[in-house]
Amino acid sequence: MIKPSPKDKVRQDELKASGEIPVHIAIIMDGNGRWAQSKGLSRVFGHNEGVNSARDIVEASGQIGVKYLTLYTFSTENWKRPRTEVTLLMKLLIRSIRDETDRLHQNDVRLIATGDLESLPEKVLKELEDAMEKTKDNKLMTLNLALSYSGRWDILNAVKKILSEQNKSKLDLNALNEKEFSKYLAMNEIPDPDLMIRTGGEFRISNFLLWQLAYSEIYIDNNYWPDFKRNQYYKAISEYQKRERRFGLTSEQLNKKKTI
Repeated sequence: MIKPSPKDKVRQDELKASGEIPVHIAIIMDGNGRWAQSKGLSRVFGHNEGVNSARDIVEASGQIGVKYLTLYTFSTENWKRPRTEVTLLMKLLIRSIRDETDRLHQNDVRLIATGDLESLPEKVLKELEDAMEKTKDNKLMTLNLALSYSGRWDILNAVKKILSEQNKSKLDLNALNEKEFSKYLAMNEIPDPDLMIRTGGEFRISNFLLWQLAYSEIYIDNNYWPDFKRNQYYKAISEYQKRERRFGLTSEQLNKKKTI
């Protein structure tokens, strides 16, 4: 992993000393287009600049000990955008995967993807599969790209799998619980996010990880994604460390549980 600057290492050490580092952080990278338009530039320029933020956040995550980082890269709803923008986004995705794979591999980062991957253009899917294959044995951190993904698609797809299995093997639906249902979701191999960050100042989750975010802490940052770098990221994690995660319990119950 690329070493942080001395000043950055001090900030990272402070974070580690202040509390637990989230195991899994998920991010809605919102505001690329609005960032570009505010500067009189094309929306695509904003998407290009957003790649730099993603690179910085991935590196910072590995350095402070985040084990899983999920980036909402392209939603199923994004297919409805103007064709020219979608085409350019797919080209940017190909270039970004190609340019970043060696860096991820050198930094011991495993790349995976979650979503309706078969709906991606053939060239994108091939580039993605090659990158995932190259990094599959890396251990430091897992970078999960949510591609052609939506929470409703994920849940509906899980239901279809369950019904198909039930028809084939007479699955006992009465025995189905939350833990078993989660196994049919697209992100079943990694834990639910501890922290979800959204940039761009919008207060909604935009069909992202609807099941998995049930007990995640949510942090909204007003910066557009191209302006969101590791200093803003550390601030979000610091805020997370101050919160009490009760998972439906009272504070008294939680404190009693910690002393047992």
